[in-house]
Amino acid sequence: MEMRTVNSMNYEQFLDVFGNVIEKCPLIAAAVWTGRPFSSVSALEKNIGDFIDSLPRSGKEGILRCHPDLAGRELLRGTLSPDSQGEQSRAGLTSLTPAQRSQLSELNASYKSRFNFPFVICVRMNDRETIIQQLGSRISNSPEQELQIGIQEVKKICHLRLLDISSQVSQATKL
Repeated sequence: MEMRTVNSMNYEQFLDVFGNVIEKCPLIAAAVWTGRPFSSVSALEKNIGDFIDSLPRSGKEGILRCHPDLAGRELLRGTLSPDSQGEQSRAGLTSLTPAQRSQLSELNASYKSRFNFPFVICVRMNDRETIIQQLGSRISNSPEQELQIGIQEVKKICHLRLLDISSQVSQATKL
C-alpha cells in the first residue's frame, strides 16, 4: 500500500477504507486519522493498537460488544459486515451441522451471559472445530483474562483486515 495515498486521504475517505478494521468501530479509525502521516501499514496498525490499549475497560468491552456472535443471528439473517461474512465463511461457520450450530449457539449464550460481551476469536486463524473448542474452554477464564484475550483477538483481526486492504489498494493502483 502506498502510504502517500493513505496519508493524503481526507477524513471521509479514510473512514470508508479503514472504518471496519475494528468491527463496527469506525470511531477508532476516526481517532487514528489525526495521527497521520503514517510511515507504514505497521505504523497505522500500531496507532490503532495503542488507541485500543488506552481505552478504559468499558471502552474495550464496547469494542468486543460490536462483534457478532459466531454463526449467530446476524449470519443467519445475512446482516453481517462483508468482512465478517467472508471470515466466518472461510472458517466453515456457514456450513455447520445442526448439532454444531446448536452447540455453538448454547456456548455463545453461556459465554455472553458470563462475560456480557460475545466470544471473539480471529476465525481466519482457526477452523470451526478449534473455534468451538476454544469457546468451550475460554468460558472458564476470569473476566479480566477474557477481556485481554478478546482484545488480542481483535488486534489479530485488525492485522489481517489491514493486510487485505493493503493488497486491494496495491492491486487497484496497478490497474
